[in-house]
Amino acid sequence: MLPQYFWSVPRCAGGFLRRCIVPCAVFSLVTGASAQGGQTFDTVEVQGAEFIPEHDIQMTCGAVAGVPYLTIELRAIEDCLMSTGVFETVKLIPNGETLVIAVKEVNTRPGRIEASLSYASQDGLIGGLFFERYNLLPDTYGSVRLEYNPEVKRGSGRLYRTDVLGSDIDLGVKLGWEELSFDDSSYSKETKQIETYLAWMPSQKTRVEMGVGYRDYRLFDVDDGASALLVSEQTAGISAPFLRFALKHSSLSEGENGWGTWDYSVGIDQYFWNLGTDDSLSDFRFESRSYVPLGQMWRMLVSLDAGRVSSLDGNNATRVIDRFAPGAGSFRGFAPRGVGPHDNGDALGGNTFAVSSIEIQGNFEGLVNAPLVGGVFVDTGASWALDDTLGRAIDDGFHRRSSVGLSLAFEVGRAPVSLFVAKPFDKQDGDKEQVFGLRLSTAF
Repeated sequence: MLPQYFWSVPRCAGGFLRRCIVPCAVFSLVTGASAQGGQTFDTVEVQGAEFIPEHDIQMTCGAVAGVPYLTIELRAIEDCLMSTGVFETVKLIPNGETLVIAVKEVNTRPGRIEASLSYASQDGLIGGLFFERYNLLPDTYGSVRLEYNPEVKRGSGRLYRTDVLGSDIDLGVKLGWEELSFDDSSYSKETKQIETYLAWMPSQKTRVEMGVGYRDYRLFDVDDGASALLVSEQTAGISAPFLRFALKHSSLSEGENGWGTWDYSVGIDQYFWNLGTDDSLSDFRFESRSYVPLGQMWRMLVSLDAGRVSSLDGNNATRVIDRFAPGAGSFRGFAPRGVGPHDNGDALGGNTFAVSSIEIQGNFEGLVNAPLVGGVFVDTGASWALDDTLGRAIDDGFHRRSSVGLSLAFEVGRAPVSLFVAKPFDKQDGDKEQVFGLRLSTAF
């Protein structure tokens, strides 16, 4: 639940009605408080209010002009305002003919701005800037993230409001922009996207989302010597609406990490891209994680990631910017975007992919008094199938790749670090290896 605004605070009701100033003021008028030293003010002024309307602060506990107040009654107003829970401090200060209500509000709009520097084998070294704030809009969380290096440029924004429809349905809006131009690719791509979605959590462990949005994306700057398939797939842009459906379920409760218990998580995403055009696509993605305990400090992690993209009407072909090309962190031991059909040295990706992993992990935090997880793993998978093989000139068949390696995850200060060393033992001609992989991030 996001923090609530001041106007959601109950007004002078129930038990603390006796502390509100209205009955106190009436009592003073009836008994002639002014004759006993009460002071009347011509005006009431609020100081220090940032987000709460000054009129609300005055009237919530009955601080009004023209009414005589004893000192004890001014203290009662302070107690009444403090009891609302939205102020850190409240002080009523007589200043001549003006009663000053000096307040300091509790921060109901917590947020942060941070710069970051991160490295991932997939994207390289990236500088970032992140901003988030709760109640950026009334009862609405908002965030903005920017990332940049010469090959990767990204920007994203998000608005999220809970309990839009009853107490179960939330509303979100996502905006995104990305331009990628990697040195190891013969092309560049750009995507602009906006989506509005509803989220429903039938339980604390299950989440369902349904979204509708609009996307514009393009494939450009294809090298002259690139694969003829890439040249034919070049496009100045496809702009069209899309639909998204998602289901996430996890046996893990918030704060649990999968050690010492048998747990799992599963996620399904279904996209329908480019609706209303000749390039309409179905894009299905699946992921699962299973944690099998091998004692309190050891476990087996079994994972599967898979996906398939295909034409909705069976007539149009996918493009490289639609297809899957796992590698680096998503398929350890192989270079980024490297697994799948190739032509003329270019990675083309496949319409279908699947990567599974079995990893034995040990938790060594108790030995070194710091977060430390080490493991040994075997990854295996493939990416295959094209709509156009240039007259069977391109081999798009299923060819399994496999690798074995060691992984390590720890923290340096507050910066998480994960790395692996892997060696492919089942590969195809033309595959590029990546023996060492690293991911780290630090914020300041």
